[in-house]
Amino acid sequence: MNPVVGPDKLRHFLIDIENNTGVRPPVVLESTGHYHTPVVQYLEKKGYLTIIVNPLIFYKAKSSSLRKVKTDVIDARHLCELYYKEELEPQKKRGIQLLNLRNLTRQHENITSLYVQTKLQFHSVLDQIFPEYVGFLGTYILLFLYLPYQTIQHRRMFWRRIKTL
Repeated sequence: MNPVVGPDKLRHFLIDIENNTGVRPPVVLESTGHYHTPVVQYLEKKGYLTIIVNPLIFYKAKSSSLRKVKTDVIDARHLCELYYKEELEPQKKRGIQLLNLRNLTRQHENITSLYVQTKLQFHSVLDQIFPEYVGFLGTYILLFLYLPYQTIQHRRMFWRRIKTL
């Protein structure tokens, strides 16, 4: 949806439906990660009931049809059929704290994953360069001893000392 023209065009379309039927229409959307959030916020601000459908539920309902065609028009029709066949619940408003907590949790998982991946890569490279380092000193002792040596010259001095042990 074009950010300049899209919301107004959608609003006029919904107003036309409301004028023709006498009922404010609910809006059914397929969840698209965080991309549907601005549309939902806009619709809720205008007072429309929004229903977000889980993509897995939508896919399962769609796969029951005989034709396996994917277009926006057909997807919209499937969403409408799903709305009338199933008892879909309206979008629940989540507090800003819950959304922030969810985002922080995802960030923590990503950072932890990167940390583990980096540590594994470091151990792999270290094992290729110094195959016997674990048997010689152990991982944590080596990393603890290696930490203060920030420059290459300092690191060379460190390894010379290790060799003399």
